[in-house]
Amino acid sequence: MKLALNALSAQHPAARPGARAAISNINLTIQSGEQVAVIGPSGSGKTTLLQCLACALKPSAGQLLIDERNPWALAVSALQRLRGQLVLAPQVPPLPPRQRVVTAVLAGRLPQMGLLASLRSLFYPQGIALADTALAQFDLSEKLFDRVDRLSGGERQRVGLARALAAEARLLLIDEPLSALDPTRAKQAMASLTSSAQQSNATLVCTLHQVQTALEHFPRIIGLREGVLAFDLPASEVSQALLESLYANKLDELTQPAVLPAGLADDLQVAPAGVPAVMHCR
Repeated sequence: MKLALNALSAQHPAARPGARAAISNINLTIQSGEQVAVIGPSGSGKTTLLQCLACALKPSAGQLLIDERNPWALAVSALQRLRGQLVLAPQVPPLPPRQRVVTAVLAGRLPQMGLLASLRSLFYPQGIALADTALAQFDLSEKLFDRVDRLSGGERQRVGLARALAAEARLLLIDEPLSALDPTRAKQAMASLTSSAQQSNATLVCTLHQVQTALEHFPRIIGLREGVLAFDLPASEVSQALLESLYANKLDELTQPAVLPAGLADDLQVAPAGVPAVMHCR
């Protein structure tokens, strides 16, 4: 999917009237099949940007075009079909605790199913092999029939990523997918995401805490600060000086782990004293 943002602005859904826009006057074009990482300090508008791209949040000003179409000008049925071709994976995946992992992964396929097929799959999963393949990319095949509430925080996060891949969507919008993973798991997860998107020619937009990971795995980096586009550059042109400017007054987010949501931190291995920390951002 090709994305075009023309002077796009949006308010956070919980914002009070008159509050500053979460993102303001964003101009971007992302080509079909392109892979882009979005970085920036806490409160810079990264998640709001993904919600706009997912057609989950209507812009307050400007315009979003997806494959040359304004989603908010479409009929309701057409908008639903468009949403069925993309997937938004939040940092904390909404997985029902008593659900089996196989069912949670195959939920990514629900937009392509009819109502009866969707209901049947809840009790008799359709596409077990597909779920197993998606889980294998995150080293979770042995968890296929486990209940979600038996998983650790990091395993739940990886199940959410497997569900995103199982959706076989044309647009993958992934919000901070590595926050609960140790460096080894994070590297594996990012390699799986980028290679799968490339093989299917899906557009991938990913927000990341880990600046160094973004630079290593994505050819294009978008920097947001206070809801404004700070830079849009090839990874090779993102200098340390540019990063320090992006994180001005929040330089600790470049060197210290971000605060994780409750229940996710249990898988993250803290580096021993004297070992440099991975670069992080939110």
